[in-house]
Amino acid sequence: MQMNTPPRSTIRLTRRGRLALIATGAVVAGTAVAVPLLSQEPQKEEPKKPTALVIPEGRRASQIYEAVDKALALPPGTTGKALPKAGLKLPPDAEGNPEGYLFPATYPLDRKWTPEALLSYMVDTANKKFSGAPIAAGAQRNAMNVYQAVTIASLVQAEAATKADMGKVARVVYNRLERGMPLQMDSTINYALNRHTVLTTEKDTRIASPYNSYQRMGLPPTPIGNPGEEAMRAAVGPAPGDWLYFVTVKPGDTRFTASFAEHQRNVAEFNRNQRRAPGGRTAGRTAVR
Repeated sequence: MQMNTPPRSTIRLTRRGRLALIATGAVVAGTAVAVPLLSQEPQKEEPKKPTALVIPEGRRASQIYEAVDKALALPPGTTGKALPKAGLKLPPDAEGNPEGYLFPATYPLDRKWTPEALLSYMVDTANKKFSGAPIAAGAQRNAMNVYQAVTIASLVQAEAATKADMGKVARVVYNRLERGMPLQMDSTINYALNRHTVLTTEKDTRIASPYNSYQRMGLPPTPIGNPGEEAMRAAVGPAPGDWLYFVTVKPGDTRFTASFAEHQRNVAEFNRNQRRAPGGRTAGRTAVR
């Protein structure tokens, strides 16, 4: 690459929801690193224009609005404020809220985008992915409409520790719904509190929120993030099983069971692992995860 050719760069929403600029294979938080020229005069750092916006699976709408603002070099909050003017083609159940329909993908920034146009493109992509016969038929087999299936997929995306666990997590959701049990999933509490953690306390489970799945029955009122295709496939085609509980005891070890007593033993092991972690953190109460 010629010294005077700016490297391609990509705005990416990272695993913890932070914005980073990816340039020539290196991740640099905030802005790009300037390449010094062979000159005696000090060189000014010029921000590199991103060529693509990468939205990974499971990110929340609020995080995506932030990423769009960054990608389009707009003042913070611009994309969120543009939402009412975007004319998004959302299902009636969404009531204008695009959560769940801002499809995770790599979006090229090769033309002059507005926030409204970019959000519309994301929603149109989701509609193409979710409106096909397999998804609609799969949702119907499970006595759900597509919007409810997207909501379940968002839970699967947030709760499953691995892709292999997605079908099992979906089955836990259906089994609990069929038995009239609250979902009791920490991911819904995290969504209500706008945070990311595996540690849920007794106090957390008493918050007044329609997303408190410890106290409220049924699905949350909206998706809690934007799921990808694999989570959606799991939501409409869950794995067979009688599981009602699961907990990720340690990385790579998620245990599913139909026995509450066994689940309590698994949770106790999770808590012991947390206490042994740096800082001696404890998990508090967990019912499903």
